[in-house]
Amino acid sequence: MTDAAETDTDRPPRPGDVAAALALLSRLPLASAPRAHAGTAWAYPLAGAVLGALAALVGSVALWLGLPPPLAALVVLAALVVMTGALHEDGLADVADGFWGGWTRARRLEIMRDSRIGTYGVVALALSLAARWQALALILAGGGHWAALIAVAALSRAAMPMVMRALPHARGDGLSRSVGRPRAARAWAAAGVAALVALPCLGLGGTLGAVLLVALVATGVALLAKAKIGGQTGDVLGATQQLCEIALLCALAA
Repeated sequence: MTDAAETDTDRPPRPGDVAAALALLSRLPLASAPRAHAGTAWAYPLAGAVLGALAALVGSVALWLGLPPPLAALVVLAALVVMTGALHEDGLADVADGFWGGWTRARRLEIMRDSRIGTYGVVALALSLAARWQALALILAGGGHWAALIAVAALSRAAMPMVMRALPHARGDGLSRSVGRPRAARAWAAAGVAALVALPCLGLGGTLGAVLLVALVATGVALLAKAKIGGQTGDVLGATQQLCEIALLCALAA
């Protein structure tokens, strides 16, 4: 069956798609934003760039106030979590619990829907936050946090439409199902937009390396999701963003 939201991708991209993407992927006050659907997926990297720029501003203020890089990194990380409502972190925790806490596809999906967090989810969140905090501290100490945060936020969110396009829905309801699956052109447009955002931040070589890294991580998550639950859900997309962000931040910190 074709998703109803997929028919919306026939129309050309619109400026309002960025607001729709921000309303979907963040908790910023955008009450009048249009509804997000599959056709707005191309704008996910632009929404990420906005969140990255706001996080970089928070980091600059923290450093200006005299906070050392590790504490400034903690403030930046907290700002990212607050701005997104921990949406992607929740997805990572649910995927960790479901993929490794259940023995069948049905049981894994049931665990992922459960609002309670299990041991695997706690461990995944602890490792994720620790890795991002340490990488951010090193980046802030080096003084290149504006470029890094904007590029990482855009590139990590470009992976989501690609996974949405590559995999069928694993269940008949949920956030991802309500948004729909973008057409291939929209998914590739998201990748192109993210690369254009990253280019002035990372340079040509850095952008190519970052795109390759995101492709490898997203492919790994997609293959795992296909094997575990037969497709993708909103939690899988959130986990994809988180793992891509971790990989990019660690690479830039190194």
